[in-house]
Amino acid sequence: MNFLAHLYLSGDNEQIIVGNFIGDFVKGRNALQTFDPTIALGIELHRAIDQFTDTHPVVRSSKDRLRPKYRHYAGVIVDIFYDHFLARKWNDYHKTPLPEFAQRAYAIVKREHDILPAGVQYMLPYMISGNWLVSYASEEGIRKALSGMARRTTFSSKLDEAVDELRTYYPSFQDEFVAFFEDLRRYCADWLDNATKK
Repeated sequence: MNFLAHLYLSGDNEQIIVGNFIGDFVKGRNALQTFDPTIALGIELHRAIDQFTDTHPVVRSSKDRLRPKYRHYAGVIVDIFYDHFLARKWNDYHKTPLPEFAQRAYAIVKREHDILPAGVQYMLPYMISGNWLVSYASEEGIRKALSGMARRTTFSSKLDEAVDELRTYYPSFQDEFVAFFEDLRRYCADWLDNATKK
């Protein structure tokens, strides 16, 4: 899953939100020891979400549709597509309007600037100025996200062309997102419930 889903799935604890947000930028188990235990819990939640997503059969179906053209980038594209559907269907999942949710999320992460990995410190101003979390709801926002990733890949990824697949197979990707996200929401609620009881 991509940034919006990770933030949404964090619940209301601000340190878990920060940890889940920075999870992709923190490598290795030993690195967790450098963070507050609750932020480390958020990083662990991020990893649990990624593991659950990578092994889910519905997500595999989405990836398989993209794999012939995009190969190992199929998973990255599906993450972005699923954030698109979450943003588009936001009111089905959250009582706070998406623009308000996004501004709160940016503020929470900014407050922890000093402990953010360097990659997050570099990226965050661009995310905020472009309001990425809200922009995911539009096709143009998805195109920009994928084009930005394409510029950062070493090899020709064709990521900037993937919006064509979104448009062509929109109902299929949307149905897969809805089916998968229900499973993921339940999984994260149980994970957080068990983790916070320890």
